[in-house]
Amino acid sequence: MIARRQTDPNAKMLVTADELVYDYRRDEVAAVGNVQIYYDGAVLEAKRVVYDRKNNRLRAEGNVRLKDRDGKLITAENLDLAQDFSTGFVNSLRIDTPDNMHFAAARAERTGGNTTTLTSGAYTPCEPCKENPEKPPLWQVKAAKIIHNESEQTIYFEDARLEFMGVPIAWLPYFSAPDPTVKRKSGFLVPKFINTTEIGFGVSTPYFWNIAPNMDVTFSPLVTSKQGLLLDGEFRHRLETGAYSVRAAGIDQLDKDAFYDTTNGIPDPTPGYRDQRGLVETHGQFNINKQWYWGWDGWLLSDQTFLSDYDLIEHKSKEVVSQIFLVGQGDRSYFDARAMYFTGLTEFDDQGQLPVIHPVVDYSKVLNEPVWGGQFSYNFNLTSLTRDEADLRATSPEFVVPQLIEGATNECDLALTPDPAKDCLLRGIAGTYTRLSGEANWKRTIVDSAGQMWTPFLNVQVDVAAVESSPDDAPWLVGGGQDESLIRAMPAVGLEYRYPFISVQNWGTQTIEPIAQVIVRPDESQIGRFPNEDAQSLVFDDTNLFEINKYSGYDRVEGGTRANVGIQYTANIRGAGQINALFGQSYQLAGQNSYAIDDMANTGAESGLETDQSDYVARVYYAPNKDLALISRFRFDNDDMSMQRFEFEGRTAFDRFTISALYGFYEAQPDLGFYDRREGVYTTGTMKLTDNWSLLGGLRYNLEESEVDYSVVGISFINDCFGLSFSYQSDYTESGNRERVDTFLLKISLRTLGEGGFSTKIGSTLDSE
Repeated sequence: MIARRQTDPNAKMLVTADELVYDYRRDEVAAVGNVQIYYDGAVLEAKRVVYDRKNNRLRAEGNVRLKDRDGKLITAENLDLAQDFSTGFVNSLRIDTPDNMHFAAARAERTGGNTTTLTSGAYTPCEPCKENPEKPPLWQVKAAKIIHNESEQTIYFEDARLEFMGVPIAWLPYFSAPDPTVKRKSGFLVPKFINTTEIGFGVSTPYFWNIAPNMDVTFSPLVTSKQGLLLDGEFRHRLETGAYSVRAAGIDQLDKDAFYDTTNGIPDPTPGYRDQRGLVETHGQFNINKQWYWGWDGWLLSDQTFLSDYDLIEHKSKEVVSQIFLVGQGDRSYFDARAMYFTGLTEFDDQGQLPVIHPVVDYSKVLNEPVWGGQFSYNFNLTSLTRDEADLRATSPEFVVPQLIEGATNECDLALTPDPAKDCLLRGIAGTYTRLSGEANWKRTIVDSAGQMWTPFLNVQVDVAAVESSPDDAPWLVGGGQDESLIRAMPAVGLEYRYPFISVQNWGTQTIEPIAQVIVRPDESQIGRFPNEDAQSLVFDDTNLFEINKYSGYDRVEGGTRANVGIQYTANIRGAGQINALFGQSYQLAGQNSYAIDDMANTGAESGLETDQSDYVARVYYAPNKDLALISRFRFDNDDMSMQRFEFEGRTAFDRFTISALYGFYEAQPDLGFYDRREGVYTTGTMKLTDNWSLLGGLRYNLEESEVDYSVVGISFINDCFGLSFSYQSDYTESGNRERVDTFLLKISLRTLGEGGFSTKIGSTLDSE
């Protein structure tokens, strides 16, 4: 169709032809042979064009081609137009647009300068087959009438049927779609279908309301067979400096008994067992200037599982975060401040055990100018949080709350243990904890004439904190039930030494690099007095062997004099790729070993660092070419060299295949809540069958349980006008227990018309009715 445009009233028409014939009796002028007419950016070509001077119209005949100034191409045997090309009719018409939209019709009529009506028309964005142009396109819409209203930017279809490879698969008496010039248009979107045990079959047909160029609403009511109507709407508004959105959804459930859990033979209501359920969600982000922006995320939910039960969240998150934030980014500085409220999304979450952050503030800066010839940086962290209930985890299955033994949280039951300090991990204190930390770093690398690299460094961290313990805390918890103020300082001075030996051969190069690092500092103080909220994650491996402080956060600091040593080997071999290997160990030379002193979360226990001579860590990396990479990481016991941790990962892409695989082996760490050895394999892959067809698959095999606990397989097709994907997923972990959940997902995309899908879950944690 010819796009809506304004013609130039002063535009002149240029006509070229083999000959011009004047018919004074009919008052007509005929251009005959290789006719070309140029007018206001449009070009008309034909064998013969007759200009009716009395009626001010053009009639083109024979291999007619009309290309307007917007790039649309109309081909026909006969064409009747006004002199300004704004009105008229076409027989045996075909229209091709620059964005690959194709229309055909037995007859077309253009009226009012903005409306084109195709009779017995067809529409498709699919390109015709080059080998067989008469072959039906992959999909098309045929209709008794196709009406393009350019002022409304809408295409209407009457008595329409959708054909796939020439076979009709759907019929609609009437529907409309935005024309190719539209980026935003009010109207219905492609439906979405779901099916689960608890809500039955459901269908949602969203309606998009384009209120203004910077404002819109999407209404997505979901009709379900078991639970009735769920109303869902989202409002979005874009302003000069940013944008925000507000979403609300709710339902009055018809059959809340479907959310009874009867897997253990005893009816047990889940979070979904209620009459009314709903949510309010809002997001926003606004620029203050080029360096600063602020915003928020907000979630208000009726219960933990509402989002997953009704498939209202795209990502499989176990929690959502309500927060307000302020962020600034400079050339060599960064600032982030936010207050956060966490909401758990599984039935095992105890909201009282999740912290409220009020706030957490981070600032870091690297000075532009050298200090004493080296780099100087500093950072600050302020963390303040409150938790209503202590978050306890058992160090043995015998101390787990009985009804949660098959669950996911392993909550510690104080009534079952005679020694809570030993048998329970404290993942989070009950009460309020506020800490302000400052850290300064300086380092300078000096290369001597022999090629040795000497890097002296200085580091100091100062922490002040206040702990307000909940009166319900047992005496063994942090603070002993008493409020207190804390202060701690940890200075460190050290030297790192590297001496790379490089050998150049005709087959390539190799480098052997001994590395040694010595850090001198006093013993860590206030261990167990400072709550450990942000430094509980500790994995000792090659990535943190040479870190000054191997803890992941500010709440713990490494103390004492320590040496980290290792040797690194790198080879670049012509025709055989690159090899990199690292082997090393850490030594507590003097003072107290911080990793041997347990805190409330036992951080450091069974880490491989708790002895004066640490476990050995190693890494081997090999990339024979750009398409294949293999990497393995090890941790061996210092005493008997037994394997404590091992990972092997491979990634490759060749020809039509992309494959990744990961094997992991981790010894039991009961002091950290991991009661059994963990061993498994996880692999994913895709295979491109053709330029359009692809297969995908994934598998996770638990070697300790001798079972597949996750698998996915799917097939997809995509080209320039159509997309189709079907996948099946089996997951034992999605619901948080050992019950398997099977999910089928079908997704179809029709270019320019939209996409839709269907998902179903079978074998939910609740018994089906």
